Amino acid sequence: MINPVWKNKPYFSLDAYLQNIYGEKVYKIALNAGFTCPNRDGTLGTRGCIFCSEGGSGDFSDSNVNEGLLRLKSKHTGQKYIAYFQAFTNTYGPAEKLYSIYSEALELNEIVGISIATRPDCLGDEILEVFKKLQRMFPHKFIWVELGLQTIHEKTARYIRRGYDLACFEEATHKLGTLKIPVIVHLIIGLPGETDEMILQSVTYLNQFSISGVKLQLLHILKNTDLHREYLENPWKVYTLDEYCRLITRCLELLSPDIVIHRLTGDGPKDLLEAPLWSLDKRKVLNTIHKEMKLRNTYQGRG
Repeated sequence: MINPVWKNKPYFSLDAYLQNIYGEKVYKIALNAGFTCPNRDGTLGTRGCIFCSEGGSGDFSDSNVNEGLLRLKSKHTGQKYIAYFQAFTNTYGPAEKLYSIYSEALELNEIVGISIATRPDCLGDEILEVFKKLQRMFPHKFIWVELGLQTIHEKTARYIRRGYDLACFEEATHKLGTLKIPVIVHLIIGLPGETDEMILQSVTYLNQFSISGVKLQLLHILKNTDLHREYLENPWKVYTLDEYCRLITRCLELLSPDIVIHRLTGDGPKDLLEAPLWSLDKRKVLNTIHKEMKLRNTYQGRG
């Protein structure tokens, strides 16, 4: 059955989660804090993950929190914000620098918390100590960590050049759990070679952990990436809108109802997106998912 705290949606959306806590809509400020990635600086590789653009998944990011606040306030969007460190690997740097950047955001009254996108292999003890210090300094604000798992299947992980194994993800999740830091996991839907069954296996795998949230990200084939070059040389079938929405509905049915849904599709830059072009109409994608779930009289966690 649909939980009343879901605010009339058939799944536990991030918007509903935040409104239940803060009583109003909370907006994200996507940030590029100038980090790089071990997949780019030569530690693991120089070309990044196969699907990653030059912006490191931060193509829509602001350069600093104040810039983002000014932009959003000019649109009269709200009073509360999350500083989302999005581009590249946001725990990949000296601990002192990380603390300075995170605390600068948390000191702002409008910021209710920070969300840090990173890799499980970039969460050493010194990084965890930074998180502990922030928890002591800002006890009324939250710290989220977003981990780019993408898939549980090792063959696919090697293909996309993820650079770490599943055991590394599990260890990082455990360490963050001991600090009571909520973990949001990114999964990519539509990676080449993965069947619907394989995708659903990645989804159900998350239920065995104390995962706070999940981002179900439609695979975007972006221009000037290695994935794009492979697609041009040997095109594969990408999901249609209806196929994707049916699969996402099944993903939601299998996910624990306690897991917050942070994303159901994605925002591909219009000037970079090669396929699937239907994903540019995000409102239509979400409406189609809602329609599919209503037709099937289903909801998150139904099984």
